[in-house]
Amino acid sequence: MRCSIVIFLAALSFAQDSPKLANLRQLTHGGQNAEAYWSPDGKRLVFQSTREGVACDQIFVMNADGGNQKMVSTGKGRTTCGYFLADNKHIVYASTHEAGDACPPPADRSKGYVWAVYPSYDIFLATDQGVMVKKLTNAPGYDAEATVNWKTGKIVYTSLASGDLDMWTMNSDGTGKRQITKAEGYDGGAFFSRDGKRLVWRANHPTAPEALKRYKDLLAENLTTPMKMEIFVADADGKNERQLTNFNCASFAPTFTPDGKKILFASNKHECDGRKFELFLMNADGSGLEQFTHFGGFTSFPEFSPDGKRLVFSSDYQAKSRYEFNIFVADWTAR
Repeated sequence: MRCSIVIFLAALSFAQDSPKLANLRQLTHGGQNAEAYWSPDGKRLVFQSTREGVACDQIFVMNADGGNQKMVSTGKGRTTCGYFLADNKHIVYASTHEAGDACPPPADRSKGYVWAVYPSYDIFLATDQGVMVKKLTNAPGYDAEATVNWKTGKIVYTSLASGDLDMWTMNSDGTGKRQITKAEGYDGGAFFSRDGKRLVWRANHPTAPEALKRYKDLLAENLTTPMKMEIFVADADGKNERQLTNFNCASFAPTFTPDGKKILFASNKHECDGRKFELFLMNADGSGLEQFTHFGGFTSFPEFSPDGKRLVFSSDYQAKSRYEFNIFVADWTAR
């Protein structure tokens, strides 16, 4: 009875903080779990996890209720950003395993809060059972952050192939690579609208001489800083690019609502140098901004289920340790 009361109170608190969400379910318990994305049939999720027995992020697949969790990457190196293809049988993800079995060294935080953009990352195609099929990228430097549009079959990803961290697209077999962004600075974390006609992503395009020099100096060491990111949109071919936010903070993980009319994303806009991220909702033209969650911790990486009825995201909500992040799913009640 006591557990039932605790669960009820937690669900009530969540509902009060997120009126557009209901029926919260926690799918993972312990470790660092993030970037969970749906299978086309809505029955499974692919995600990355560092947990007991896993030294750094590997790709896992689980049922939509959290059951049957299993690793589907090689277990070697470090991985990121798994995503299903339209056939519901294959996934793409980035991995450093060809450069060695061990986890690559973490980013040098003596240079501030920075992310490593490992040059050994390449994007691979595999079955949903973990059988490697094909290496999709082979340009020198970082290739990662791939997501897929199931209608067109196109993959969008971030690559250093141009000498800068730009967004590219390619076909699901690795052919037809095309550079989408060309502004100096970081562009990545992109998602297509469901019709495949538009892209939304995070970007850092420094213009001040000191900021631009820092960006270039860090990139020369395969690092970048994530704390000054804004949300951008464009057509799928990169035309009509437009900046939607101007918070001078860290905004990332944007995704279109199923109807394409709004964008849901994470930001620390109320505490730009902090680790407290909430979800925000805005119209696809950047207007009508509203804060979507009020958990007081880290909440990010939202994605709508294929039928548009559920939202999956990662959060430290009710975490038992500081660096614990879990995958949650809830019913989307906004209409």
